Amino acid sequence: MRGTRSRAALLTAWAAGAVLTGCSGGEGPPAGAHGGATASAPATPAGPRWKPRPGLAWQWQLDGRADPSADVPVYDIDGFENSAADVARLHRAGRKVICYINVGAWEDFRPDRKAFPRSVRGRPNGWKGERWLDIRRVDVLRPIMERRFDMCRDKGFDAVEPDLVEGYGNDTGFPLTARDQLRYNRMIAAAAHERGLSVGLKNDLPQIPQLVDHFDFAVNEECAQYEECGALSPFIEAGKAVFHVEYTGPRSGFCAESRRLGLSSMVKKPELGVWRAPC
Repeated sequence: MRGTRSRAALLTAWAAGAVLTGCSGGEGPPAGAHGGATASAPATPAGPRWKPRPGLAWQWQLDGRADPSADVPVYDIDGFENSAADVARLHRAGRKVICYINVGAWEDFRPDRKAFPRSVRGRPNGWKGERWLDIRRVDVLRPIMERRFDMCRDKGFDAVEPDLVEGYGNDTGFPLTARDQLRYNRMIAAAAHERGLSVGLKNDLPQIPQLVDHFDFAVNEECAQYEECGALSPFIEAGKAVFHVEYTGPRSGFCAESRRLGLSSMVKKPELGVWRAPC
């Protein structure tokens, strides 16, 4: 997920007590913090908003700074842990770069952690240092997420991967509804688009019919494991990429179906390091 931690680790922790539906006051991210934007970073991405098409190969590396060794056209990396120079290096190699940002949980290791009032921090989400957010409080959370997306834009990213956008199906400590989640997810998509950034829908399979028009691509974990990859077809039918990962093999168990559906699939280890085994 970030650092040496992965979304897969959260899924494992939730399995004992969470119900899965589809498989950070005043300070924002300071300029220059964690490799922040430099004065030469573009104010907005150049040209029209990127719209990734089905079938693009990708690398998903959230474990530290990006290693540019994977010969693929799309990289998805941590927005805080990578600098404008890291993004520019990938751009020079011809890659599009997605900015991973957690929009559904408070993380006590982020530089803007004090911006989140205690009132919006809910129950632990299964990993040390993280708590679910009360996504009903759009008035509080939107400015924080907008500052985070400003950081992604100013570092030169092409898109955003907002994580944990399915809190309504988990034990968050708040009485979240599907309607709350739709409202929040649409707000997140709009905030990204206002900054010229593409945005991907992370998991949240039940709400794809209502959200496919608001998002430019999808990111999915373990749809093959849970026999639900077909639910992602609306994105493919709309000409939008589905970036998909499994954490268990063998590839022979799902790659043929992934190719048939048009997914961009690979196997990764849960820590989401450099290693990848594409279909």
